Amino acid sequence: MDFTLHTYRRLLLALKDARYNFLTFESYCRQKENKTLPERFVILRHDVDTKAYNALRIAKIEKELGIKSSYYFRVVPQSNKAEIIREIVAIGHEIGYHYEDLSLCKGNLSDAIRHFEKQLVYFRTYYPVKTICMHGSPASKIDNRDIWKHLHYKNYGILGEPYFDIDYKKIFYITDTGRAWDGDKFNVRDKVDSNFDVHFHSTKDIIKAIENQELPHHFMINTHPHRWTQGLLEWLYEYITQNAKNIIKRIIVKNQNKS
Repeated sequence: MDFTLHTYRRLLLALKDARYNFLTFESYCRQKENKTLPERFVILRHDVDTKAYNALRIAKIEKELGIKSSYYFRVVPQSNKAEIIREIVAIGHEIGYHYEDLSLCKGNLSDAIRHFEKQLVYFRTYYPVKTICMHGSPASKIDNRDIWKHLHYKNYGILGEPYFDIDYKKIFYITDTGRAWDGDKFNVRDKVDSNFDVHFHSTKDIIKAIENQELPHHFMINTHPHRWTQGLLEWLYEYITQNAKNIIKRIIVKNQNKS
């Protein structure tokens, strides 16, 4: 079965065996600025949309393997779990704000800015947050990145935002949006402008490409921890519910393409 914690561990082990350097997004931003990026690296990013306890499971696997990665938490209750955020920070990972202020404030810019500032202060009580990442809010017509048309996140001491501060023509990007590595038809906003003609369906395909040294030397993997489960019942529940969500997402994407 794909999208299990066991499969995720296998993916990390394949990357370690292939001698990839693991970077948080914060460390990528700092090393890029200092021109000290390693020859071969992978940026590990996790968007914690819901089921925060799954993020802790993944964080512990990475800790066991000596890996640090980035976890982006939403402000909503299903993501924003104080005890879990504290534990993930305590074992050495980066956390950041998975912002959706513009959609939460129904497009009201001044309210969205105040909301962003308040939440950034809040998440900085756990970790000195230096990076942020947009939440796609697929059910909303509002793109949360539009808040930066009116001000700049670097005014808040932010080093980077993955959708603005990575050149994806040079760095390969893969995401499990829609519980699939090739889920473009379900993908509302988690998209980048890429020069890479590399596609995978399953995690097994990615592992095989790593073992065969067919993967680019620089890339980012974005996962959503709630999709990575342990046990058959958990796996079936996520499989069924995500398929239902994908039907809705496909309709949204089709309407976007028409307009």
